[in-house]
Amino acid sequence: MSAPATPRPTLSTPAPPAPKAGRRSVLLDWRVRFAILSVIWGFSFLLIKVGTEAYAPFQVALGRVLFGALALLAVLLVRREPLPRGPRTWGHLAVAAFLLNTAPFSLFAYAELSIPSSLAGICNATSPLWGMALSLVALSEDRPTRRRFAGLGLGFLGVLTVLGAWQGFSGVDAKGTAFALLASLCYPIGWIYVRRTLAGTPGSPVALTGGQLMVSTLQLTLVSALFTSTPTAFPLWPTLSVVALGALGTGLALQMQYGLVTEVGPTTAQMVTYFIPVIATTAGVLVLGEQLHWNTPVGAAIVLTGAALTQTRPGTRRRT
Repeated sequence: MSAPATPRPTLSTPAPPAPKAGRRSVLLDWRVRFAILSVIWGFSFLLIKVGTEAYAPFQVALGRVLFGALALLAVLLVRREPLPRGPRTWGHLAVAAFLLNTAPFSLFAYAELSIPSSLAGICNATSPLWGMALSLVALSEDRPTRRRFAGLGLGFLGVLTVLGAWQGFSGVDAKGTAFALLASLCYPIGWIYVRRTLAGTPGSPVALTGGQLMVSTLQLTLVSALFTSTPTAFPLWPTLSVVALGALGTGLALQMQYGLVTEVGPTTAQMVTYFIPVIATTAGVLVLGEQLHWNTPVGAAIVLTGAALTQTRPGTRRRT
């Protein structure tokens, strides 16, 4: 969930090497792994909600990146892959860590102090809409089309539907919702930055992401030390939620996502983004007992339709 919005290798780092022909490189069919990834990222918003019951938002974000970094470092240790090298690379990773991990993870945790986890999951689905709007300015190869403009407008109409704009946004916490939308905006800004600074950097995506999470851990350790107090107790379920959020939702999930990109391509792999709000809403209602009004699923469907339209690309001419 990331996360996060689903990253594409072309927006950040080179794709991991394709598996050799004739060898079975995975134990589970990609459709099963796709479903598992959707559930993990969909449940991330529920885990954040439970984590904030005992820990400050900065501490939830810190635990998330810490256990995510440990999970990816374990993968690198097994593979015997080195971390990235060079001060320039680590400088760019520091900025990427702030934009893709430190800021959005903290904002989502603060948002869920006052809004349902289901609403946070739907706000996360607006990330492709922000990305499309930003790419028109920041990335020259992303040309505006009528369909993409229509998707952008439709998507934000869906946001207004979710928030109940026709009734004056009553019952919706404005501050918490703004934090969640700002968090979703951080992701496309971060990926645009990564695309322009780290594309082509030596090292696998797992190594670069592991280094990025290490830097984010340092950033959030400093912020937590300055603005929060040390927890006096470690309740079981909030603690397990934070550990799972990091090890599964940030570490294992990214590893699975890179494998999907390698096997079925970024277009299919990024479709997981459209299942996240559905699962987040279902988990919030069934597990946490959150209320669900008609405008929430309707608005979410409009948001996802608009987001799908913004991801379409103009057809290319057949090569001779």
